[in-house]
Amino acid sequence: MQQAKSRQLFEQAQRVIPGGVNSPVRSFRAVAGTPPFIARGQGAHVWDVDGNEYIDYLGSWGPLALGHAHPAVVAAVQRAAADGTSFGAPVAQEVELAELICAALPSVDLVRLVNSGTEACMTALRLARAYTERSKIVKFAGNYHGHADGLLVQAGSGALTHGVPTSAGVPESYAAETLIAAYNDLASVESLFDAWPDGIAAVIVEPVAGNMGVVPPADGFLEGLRRITEANGALLIFDEVITGFRVAYGGAQTLFGITPDITTMGKIIGGGLPVGAYGGRREIMQMVAPLGPMYQAGTLSGNPLAVAAGVATLTELQRPGVSEQLEATAARLTDGIAAAFARAEVPSTINRVGSMFTGFFNAGPVDTLAVVEQSDTAAYGRYFHALLERGVYIAPSQFEAGFVSIAHTDADIDRTITAVGDALAAMS
Repeated sequence: MQQAKSRQLFEQAQRVIPGGVNSPVRSFRAVAGTPPFIARGQGAHVWDVDGNEYIDYLGSWGPLALGHAHPAVVAAVQRAAADGTSFGAPVAQEVELAELICAALPSVDLVRLVNSGTEACMTALRLARAYTERSKIVKFAGNYHGHADGLLVQAGSGALTHGVPTSAGVPESYAAETLIAAYNDLASVESLFDAWPDGIAAVIVEPVAGNMGVVPPADGFLEGLRRITEANGALLIFDEVITGFRVAYGGAQTLFGITPDITTMGKIIGGGLPVGAYGGRREIMQMVAPLGPMYQAGTLSGNPLAVAAGVATLTELQRPGVSEQLEATAARLTDGIAAAFARAEVPSTINRVGSMFTGFFNAGPVDTLAVVEQSDTAAYGRYFHALLERGVYIAPSQFEAGFVSIAHTDADIDRTITAVGDALAAMS
C-alpha cells in the first residue's frame, strides 16, 4: 500500500492544524501510523490520494446509509447549490425535512434544526433545565454527546481513545452539574435520584451506545430510565445522533418502543452534510425562542444544502425493502466476521444493532463500559492495519462503531470476510 502523498499531506497538516486533524480520532493515535487522506468515494468504496481503494465501513462515522455520492443526494445538493448556498432566512426544504422527522418519530411534535450533534445535545440540556427549572444532568460513563463543556465528563469515543476522561478547560463548577451513572445499570441511576430528588433536570443517554463501541441496552434498561425519570419529574433525552434513522427508520425509540421527552439527531438527517436537530413534545419545545424564554440561534441552521441532502436521504430510506436490506447486509457481515474469529480461535465479541456494529477483541459479553475497557486495544491496532493493507477501512479505534450502507454488495461482504480471515492469520 502506497502512502507517500498521505504522509506528505499529514506532515503539512501538522504545521497548520492541531495534530494534523480536525477531529482527534482521525489522527490514528489509537492505532498508530499515517491516516490515509481520502480523495473520493463512490458507493461503498473510497480512494485515497495515493490511489489505494478501500471498502468503507466508516461511512463518514454513520451518515452515509446510502453510501458515498448517492445519485439522489448529489442531485439534490447540486440543485440547491445552484440556487444559493445560504440565506440566513427560511427555505422550503427545511420545512420538508422537519415534517419528515416529525412523521418518523412519534415523540417529536416540533423540531429545531441546528448545525451539529454537539449543538443539538448542548441545547437539549439547556431546554431540559429551562422546562424543569432544575440544574443537574445525569449522563452515562462512556456515552458521548458532543464536546460541550458539561458533557465532557467521562465521555466515550475519542476521549476513551486518547485517555482523557474529561477535558482541560472545563470548569469544575460546571462539571459538578453533571452526574455520572453506569450504562446498563439502573441502580446507579436510582442512587443519583435518591441523592438529588429535586435537582435533576434530565437523563441523557445513547439508547444504543455507539461511542464506546456498540453496546446494546440491556433488557429493561431503557424502560427503567423511562420509569425513573417520570417518577421523579425529570426528562428523558435520547441522543439519537448516531442511531436515528440508522438502527431503524424511526430510530432506537421506535425499535425498542420507548418514548423520550426530547430527542437529539444528526448525521443521517443531513445525508453527509453538517446538520443536527433536537425535538420533543409540543409543551417542551414551546420553551424555545421565539415562542419561549430558552434562547438558541444559528446563522446556518436549516442550511439549504444540508436540508436538501437530508430530505433526499430520508426519502430514499423510506423506499420499500431498504431497512430490510441494511439489516440483512449487516447481519451477513457480522456473522461472517464472527465465524472468521472463531476459526482463528481469537477471543472476540461482535455487537450489532441494525446496521451499526463493533468487533471487540474481548471474549465478552461486552455489555458495560468496564468490560469494554478490558478489550485488547493493541491487538485491535494490528488488526486495523492488517485490514487496511487488504483494502478494508474500519474505525481507527476499538471504541468506535462501524456502519453498513445499502451500497455494500454481497461481493463487498465476501471480500471483507476473506480479508478478516487473512488479517487474523497474519497476526498469529
